[in-house]
This record gives sequence, structure tokens and C-alpha cells, in this order.
Amino acid sequence: MIESKRESRIRRRAKIRASISGTPSRPRLYVFRSNKHIYGALVDDLKGHTLVAASDKQLESEKEKAAPKSKVEVAKEVGQLLAKKAVEKKIKAVVFDRAGYLYHGRVKALAEGARAGGLEF
Repeated sequence: MIESKRESRIRRRAKIRASISGTPSRPRLYVFRSNKHIYGALVDDLKGHTLVAASDKQLESEKEKAAPKSKVEVAKEVGQLLAKKAVEKKIKAVVFDRAGYLYHGRVKALAEGARAGGLEF
């Protein structure tokens, strides 16, 4: 039986989640990407709470669409926004959860943006 891309990603995500978990001192930076948007969140898995969240939809509301940007550039800005919110809540260290996505393109850009914003992982 041939496995779809989505099923493969879900299988990879389960393997990743088995090995990492977020704590209050070191939350999990979770990434989700759709065809149009990208989301990032810091999650405390012990309590089951989302501590900080950011998405490109928030960028659209903060900045008017001056010039169209590539999805990778937008993902980097989302990472920086997420890091800014995390630093305001005094969160510096996180565990990166790529959620089964390959570490390139938008996922990598979000991670680099978060690092540039001050998060350590």
C-alpha cells in the first residue's frame, strides 16, 4: 500500500513527539504550516497550555500589505515575532518541534527567525 505525504508526515511527527516534550522552563516550539499560512507556538506539555503563539495572520494585521513577500520571508518574520513575545514572558530556551516537516524552507526560516529574536534551541 502506498502511503500519502500526509500519512508519512503524521508518522514522522509521532516519532518526534515520542522523544521531546515541553516543560515550563523549556517549552516546545511547535510549527504548523499550511499552503497559505504558517503558525508557531510555545507549548507547556506538562500543563497542556499554550504559552505564546504567533502566525502570519498577526503580521498582516500589524503591517499593511506594502510589498508582497515570499512565504520564506514571512515565516522568518513570524519566528521573530514569536521570539519577541517569548522574551517578553521571560522565556529564553525552547525545544524545537518541526512536527514531521523537513527542516528546510519555511520551517527552517521560522527557526532562524526565532533564533535571531533571542530564543535558544
